[in-house]
Amino acid sequence: QVQLVESGGGLVQAGGSLRLSCAASGRTSSSYAMGWFRQAPGKEREFVASISWNGRSTYYADSVKGRGTISRDNAKNTVYLQMNSLKPEDTAVYYCAARGGSYYLTAERDWDYWGQGTQVTVSS
Repeated sequence: QVQLVESGGGLVQAGGSLRLSCAASGRTSSSYAMGWFRQAPGKEREFVASISWNGRSTYYADSVKGRGTISRDNAKNTVYLQMNSLKPEDTAVYYCAARGGSYYLTAERDWDYWGQGTQVTVSS
């Protein structure tokens, strides 16, 4: 079992930046691929970014490519999502997820563990 706790969300103006954190605990959490998803009001949860267990490989949704950076610090059991040039359409609840195996999966159903989410609101 892996427990995930997100933090770092908040209210930011368009064009600003935020860094989200996800602290993982539990069974060999550093060996899991990690991902970020988001869900805007009235919309389905969507993939944002993912990273391999060793941090060497990353994958991004087109909507955040060039503006988002996912990284991890396995010594701290923490994964980060740095978001720059934020837009109002980035407003959503951001969720951290973990899975054993490949990081290169974007469907919600393929991820095994989830955090409770952190709200990001971007004002125009």
